[in-house]
Amino acid sequence: PGEKVPMDGVVEEGRSAVNQAPITGESSPVDVSQGSSVYAGSINGQGALYVRVTHLAEDNTLARVVRMVQEAQAQQAPAQRFVDTFARYYTPAVIVLAAAIAVLPPLLWAAPFSLWFYRALVLLVISCPCALVISTPVAIVSAISSAARRGVLIKGGTHLEAIAGIRAVAFDKTGTLTQGVPAVTDIELVDSQSPPAEFAALTPGGVLSMAASVEAHSRHPLAQAIVEEARRRGVPAPLASEFEELTGRGARARWNGATIYVGSHTLFTERIPHPEVICERVAQLEAQGKTALLVGTAEHVLGIIALADPVREDAPQAVRMLSDVGIERISLLSGDNERAAQAIAEQVGIADVRPNLLPQDKVRAVGQLLAENGSVAMIGDGVNDAPALARATVGIAMGAVGSDVALETADIVLMSDDLTRVPYVMRLGRSTLHTIKANIALSLAIKGLFLLLAVVGAATLWMAVFADMGTSLIVTLNGLRLLRETD
Repeated sequence: PGEKVPMDGVVEEGRSAVNQAPITGESSPVDVSQGSSVYAGSINGQGALYVRVTHLAEDNTLARVVRMVQEAQAQQAPAQRFVDTFARYYTPAVIVLAAAIAVLPPLLWAAPFSLWFYRALVLLVISCPCALVISTPVAIVSAISSAARRGVLIKGGTHLEAIAGIRAVAFDKTGTLTQGVPAVTDIELVDSQSPPAEFAALTPGGVLSMAASVEAHSRHPLAQAIVEEARRRGVPAPLASEFEELTGRGARARWNGATIYVGSHTLFTERIPHPEVICERVAQLEAQGKTALLVGTAEHVLGIIALADPVREDAPQAVRMLSDVGIERISLLSGDNERAAQAIAEQVGIADVRPNLLPQDKVRAVGQLLAENGSVAMIGDGVNDAPALARATVGIAMGAVGSDVALETADIVLMSDDLTRVPYVMRLGRSTLHTIKANIALSLAIKGLFLLLAVVGAATLWMAVFADMGTSLIVTLNGLRLLRETD
């Protein structure tokens, strides 16, 4: 109990709840028993498990994730900037042209060498590619600095340029669109036939107090969420006695002289008779993507506590802002079940939902989005998201809650986990590209004009110096404007 599962395998004996979020991204622990598969890197709950190993170390889930990251990164062709290619041919061509202007007229037509040598010098000064070369890095450094001041780390100009052309965005669910930890959403009383007298006047607060008193003994994430809710509401929760963990099902303990059960619908179906209406209500809550826990005695169900991984407050706004900046396709890629994924998608406004995805499935989904849209940004936080982050045109990781693997793999990191920064970075990338193109166009236009003047003898050396330094100052100041780019 409490240990990480070291290898992929199948449970031979035992029952427990296993946190598979690092691998599959499921927001709630998964109940496992004999015959269930478990993955290397997942975290066992409070039950002891005997596991038969089914894969060697180099073939287990974590090893496959590492290989998928490497393969996905290899599939990304590095962006080749126009300036790099242009400068490769521009500089030697100008030197050859200047040498020809200085030598050929005197040799061929007996023109004055001093005159044509002076014109060649003017040509070399005018042709100095300072403005052209700095037009790109000044804009990129300014944009990256502006983003850093707003809590966004961009790992290089290539990624800044790439995000400007993004047409589709894929979100992970748990820890990205949601907070990544369960929280109580509903507390309901149920109509129970002939409840014990001491529970006749029970209130929702009483149900929460009862459940928190029992679950205070447990380290299960759902149990801790109930205890935290009682603490937040100021509901008293005296510690129950004779606590017993019912591994994979729930727990029971003595509370105010009565034996209280808190657990899954499966536990109550097996041990405690209850009317069909309670089953229907549980089904309704689960259809909303919630986990329903029943609270009751050995004879009666007294209440229902529903929990869910709550949506981040900024998630719906971020999705709307992405649509506003022209993103054509927004998808949800989740390792969670379909009901949970669909419930979150409806809350944030995403139509394309793809549930039950393992890491390799997310890579395939991102590849499909790339084929359909040309470019895609993947936003995630977990180990299971790393291959998809690498496969995407731009990978974006949540900085505060993100795993080390996700942070290392991503091209852009949201240090404050603020999803509204994603559309901001897209606008910043587009502004940067526009600035770079304007700087390059201005540099080439001024250079071209003064080159013609130099060849015909209409440009002097001081004019050449002015054109070179003046253009450099103009493109520098234009690039620095990006420091003022607002949200």
